[in-house]
Amino acid sequence: MGGLLWIVEKLSKVMNVIAACSLTFIMLLTVADVVLRYFGHPIIGTFEIVGLGGAVVIGFGMPLTSWLRGHIFVDFFTQMMPKGMQNAFNVCTRLVCIVLFVLIGWNLFLYATDLYRSGEVSLTRQIPFYPIAYGLGVCCFLQCLVLVTDMVKIFGGQYE
Repeated sequence: MGGLLWIVEKLSKVMNVIAACSLTFIMLLTVADVVLRYFGHPIIGTFEIVGLGGAVVIGFGMPLTSWLRGHIFVDFFTQMMPKGMQNAFNVCTRLVCIVLFVLIGWNLFLYATDLYRSGEVSLTRQIPFYPIAYGLGVCCFLQCLVLVTDMVKIFGGQYE
């Protein structure tokens, strides 16, 4: 199982690098647009590029954030439970989340296919939407793997 944990961690880190690059690009684009707008030459389509980039940042950053347990946890209720009940609760929540992310990922793939077939693009820059939707679908499936590895850690006694 150590191999699965290693692979999922590395994939999550690669996705996070993509998210970080996208965030850096958004920042630089926004600064350039503000400066150029001051001189009367704004960058056309900045709003839609920032919107699409924001989707990439959120989606591609999610697996590593979950891997590192970087989300906010409200666990004062579960801390009062015995260890076995805490583990059962954690497994149940992971299973529910896996079902949710499988459904979201699957529907994103269906949606991306529809976007591809219809040729849907952004209004100003004519950027196709389907690669973003496919990428977010992949992120959802990777998130499922992160949740599976959480359950492996729970059963192996390695989970906090």
